[in-house]
Amino acid sequence: MIALNRRTKIFVCKEPTNLHLSYDGLFQKVRKILKKNPFSGHLFVFVNRSRTSCKVLYYDTTGLVILGKRMEGNRLFSRVNPRYTKELMLTESEFGLYFEGANLEKRFVDTAVSVKKKRIKSLPFLKACSRVGKDGPTTRANQARSPEAHL
Repeated sequence: MIALNRRTKIFVCKEPTNLHLSYDGLFQKVRKILKKNPFSGHLFVFVNRSRTSCKVLYYDTTGLVILGKRMEGNRLFSRVNPRYTKELMLTESEFGLYFEGANLEKRFVDTAVSVKKKRIKSLPFLKACSRVGKDGPTTRANQARSPEAHL
């Protein structure tokens, strides 16, 4: 049984992983790619390229544990946004949903404001944002309907 507490973090590896790897291979991925300590007690989630299988590596004070799941039928594990620049961390409830096959793609999306600051212009939703006010980004459609537009 996985004993999670408030301090347990769940990290997701952004790049696809060869799930033929076992303890030593996943241990090295945690150290080199995620740059974390595998003995920390945190969970490290790895998904294969086709998103049909998932492995979780964690340390429970007696040794390393691997938990694995293969989705059946048309079910797939959720995609991870490759443009999301921060490290991917899930809450305990998000991990439960992810492990059951829920779609968490929209969880890892940079806001239009942060993308605009990075000067990435290839995202289609940037064209809809024209200005950022105290209430957050407003679209051109919202500006036309706002009472301020008629003043």
